[in-house]
Amino acid sequence: MNACEHPPDVTLLLRAHSEQRWLSHEVIPVVRQLKTGERLPEEQFPAAVAYLEVIWAEAVCLGRKTDAALRQLDGLDLAHQPLLARARRYHASVSVLREAVAQHVTPLIAAPPDARLGGPATDAQPSAAARR
Repeated sequence: MNACEHPPDVTLLLRAHSEQRWLSHEVIPVVRQLKTGERLPEEQFPAAVAYLEVIWAEAVCLGRKTDAALRQLDGLDLAHQPLLARARRYHASVSVLREAVAQHVTPLIAAPPDARLGGPATDAQPSAAARR
């Protein structure tokens, strides 16, 4: 291990923390805003969904790095690492958060672009004028 590398348990803690912060401070607020329509004019909804796609792609990348750090840790014989159990628990917690956020993000970014134009109320039935 060179001077710039952290022990594997510390690396996992740092990766999990980075992912947790990204999800909590970047992704979740945008999802909340899109789902509730708070402070978001209807014409800005497509741009907000596009932004969500970008920050979600970063979240997926962070998740892969976190999982890779766990696999690296699992591949080593590290019974005496002081933070090993904490790192594994933190990873498990962040994985649960990742899955919960994914359940909200996926429908928002998977909707066809014209379905997005309706804004946050796209689940509602179209008006009579729109059905004609």
